[in-house]
Amino acid sequence: MNTKSILFSLGVITIFTLGGYWLGTQSTNTTASTSQATEKMQHDDMQKDIQSEASQKGDREILYWQAPMNPSEIYDKPGKSKMGMDLVPVYADQANSSEGMVKINPVVVQNMNVRTATVQQKDLSTTVSAVGKVEYDEQKLFNVNPKVSGWVEQLHVDYTGKMVQRGQPLFSIYSPELVTTQREYLLALKTRDKVGSSSFEQIRGGGNSLLEATRKRLEYWDIPDSEIKELEQSGEVKKAVTLKSPATGVVLHKNAVEGEFIKSGTPAYKIADLSTVWVQASVYDYEVPWIEEGQPAQMELSYQPGKTYRGTVAYVYPSLDQKTRTVQVRLEFLNPNLDLKPGMFTNVQIETRPKQNITVIPNEAIIRTGERNMVFVVKGEGQFEPREVTLGMEGGRRNNDIEILEGVKPGEEIVTSAQFLFDSESRLQEAIQKMLQQKTSSSDEEMQDKDISGGQMNHEEMSEDTTDHSNMNM
Repeated sequence: MNTKSILFSLGVITIFTLGGYWLGTQSTNTTASTSQATEKMQHDDMQKDIQSEASQKGDREILYWQAPMNPSEIYDKPGKSKMGMDLVPVYADQANSSEGMVKINPVVVQNMNVRTATVQQKDLSTTVSAVGKVEYDEQKLFNVNPKVSGWVEQLHVDYTGKMVQRGQPLFSIYSPELVTTQREYLLALKTRDKVGSSSFEQIRGGGNSLLEATRKRLEYWDIPDSEIKELEQSGEVKKAVTLKSPATGVVLHKNAVEGEFIKSGTPAYKIADLSTVWVQASVYDYEVPWIEEGQPAQMELSYQPGKTYRGTVAYVYPSLDQKTRTVQVRLEFLNPNLDLKPGMFTNVQIETRPKQNITVIPNEAIIRTGERNMVFVVKGEGQFEPREVTLGMEGGRRNNDIEILEGVKPGEEIVTSAQFLFDSESRLQEAIQKMLQQKTSSSDEEMQDKDISGGQMNHEEMSEDTTDHSNMNM
């Protein structure tokens, strides 16, 4: 009896266990199928909503369907992208009206902090900054060299760097030729006085011509007039004749030594007038069109802060240094107090003349691709048009402005920030349009191939079968 009850209990437990397992399996399958059905219904509803939205918008035509995470992934029909996301429709009114046109939601434009500027028509100028070096004025360099050979008797200026004044004695020289010429001059002077009272004009003219020839010889030897007058007044021949400075300046070179023999033509002194100095500045080749002779310039020295010197552009050299790609510009500055010393390095600023009534935009608005220069013009309602421009000269403060020769007009509004994002979007839109055109052309070619192949198949089916099957063993 106990055995039967036990067996009965085990059977009941087994039946309940199998029943519970069966019920659990059925509920799981029902839940899974229910969830799949729900997802399918949601997807269908979403696609229906999109299509109904498109139909509700009237004449809005869907050009293609686009993956939300990959704009270059496009389809002809709605569905799922490669990442499993729902495709987004692109309408005809959202497509670009012109090649490369970019259309962005105004909210997105505001979030991107897009800045714009207006194309202006104004005067454009610039200030060319360069580093210069102070040099001697080559037009005020003087060489003192005797034109007769002789010995240096006495030095009046005996060291290099000494300041001399015009007419100041430099050194005295003894030359036998000078002594002989002085005697000839005194003899010619006495002869003129003797024949001056002659009644014969030819004799009087001969005396004057002899005196004049001897005087010219002394002048050609650079003998000062004061020495010649002293010779006439004293009537005595001097052993040594003193040579004087031809200009006021600084002695740069001294080759005369007391007691030394100097040949004619040997430089004895070199004197530089420092009342004006030259400043040689190196200017880059793209700045040269701004510079002209006569433009004002100012200069500052690092060891004289706060002091400014003003000068002018004297000459623009016609050659270009191939290593540094610079052109030399010569500036002239007055130097009354001799503060500017040759060899000093300076900071130079050249004030250029403005170009009047030209089209100007900010330099930061330009996208330089290497092949062309682009700007984005604001067309309104979130539309931006890429436009190629022809550039002129840069100018303004720190060269922030640039001249536009062609491409935009005064009054138009252009993008000055985030234009690289616009350029990327424009290139993407151009690529999509090319892909659509290629796809359309390829589909047209396939339709033509199908029509041709279909005609051949129909022709083959219409041909009669002339094979003899009478001898075939069935």
